[in-house]
Amino acid sequence: MESCEVLIVGGGPAGSTCAGRLRQAGLDVLLLDAQRFPRDKPCAGWITPAVLETLAIEPDDYRRGRVLEEIRGFRTSVMHGAELVTSYDRTVSYGIRRCEFDQYLLQRSAGRQILGEAVSMLERKDDCWLVNGRIMARLLVGAAGHTCPVACSLGAKIGAEPVIVARAAEFARSDDRQLSCQVQSDTPELFFSQDLKGYGWIVRKGGFLNVGFGRMDRADFGRQMTGFRTFLEERGVVAPDDAVRYQGHAYLAWQPQGGRRRVGDGALLIGDAAGLAHRHSGEGILPAVESALLAAQTIVAARGDYRRDRLESYAAKLTERYGGGMASARLLPAGLPGPIAARMFSSNLFVRYLLLDRLFLHQRQKTLSVEM
Repeated sequence: MESCEVLIVGGGPAGSTCAGRLRQAGLDVLLLDAQRFPRDKPCAGWITPAVLETLAIEPDDYRRGRVLEEIRGFRTSVMHGAELVTSYDRTVSYGIRRCEFDQYLLQRSAGRQILGEAVSMLERKDDCWLVNGRIMARLLVGAAGHTCPVACSLGAKIGAEPVIVARAAEFARSDDRQLSCQVQSDTPELFFSQDLKGYGWIVRKGGFLNVGFGRMDRADFGRQMTGFRTFLEERGVVAPDDAVRYQGHAYLAWQPQGGRRRVGDGALLIGDAAGLAHRHSGEGILPAVESALLAAQTIVAARGDYRRDRLESYAAKLTERYGGGMASARLLPAGLPGPIAARMFSSNLFVRYLLLDRLFLHQRQKTLSVEM
């Protein structure tokens, strides 16, 4: 029988960040993940500078042996409409490979880890949790995405929640295909559906290309995804005979009210398990690491008393952090007639200051600083 003070279920950016911070505070932490690392993760794979700043990662240190493409602009349009290039005089994002980034954070967190083992059983025993019949923990931190078993133990209804769905692929390009590729590594391309309920992306990272499509309306996703794949072929980004393997995933957008229960007796949720993604950009990495730090702060302050009322301050911190900033996503209306949407996307002011600066780059939000 193994035992620990805190068991973190999930080794992605949220789980590894929380584990590292708790270990620094002297807590006995064990991290459990169903997969072995490095592993692929369906994701566009670009992050804002705030992610590196929040994690205290120096770009030059990280890029040694890893992909870190500086992004200084975006090409945007409504699909099949006029395209607009918005350029910046500074780095506003970085292109990363999730297989590298997540592995880096996991290694940096150090400490005890069990990889390649999924959670098959959760049982509450007095003030502890028995996991898989062999791990005893006083506190569970759910960090295993929107289907996280810890979320289920707190009442999450997997399959009945309004999720954002996406499919993505990242693949290497041969030398000749790289030379013919028109996508610039410093200028990702974003193409929105006519009803503005989803968008596709093309992100180049050195010799790799990442393409995908995400949408808030699950019912129409298949047709929209097929249309985007045809769109990629028409642009020459992929050929009809390319063996592009798309991986599907789903995530929950932030809901200050009516969302998931994020705290319970001896348990709390962070990252995608807590449903923190930005509604229109779909970004989940920054909310993942921020929630991990806020959770760690709450756990340390609880001083071993992990009853729900001692952990509720964490949920309040999430609302304080995201209640206003993410609500600005409502400024991008869905369901507009195609010509009106196309006209909006031809406006430099709309694209730069609302779409990119506010909804994708979150430039009005201050970098989170968490004192332990």
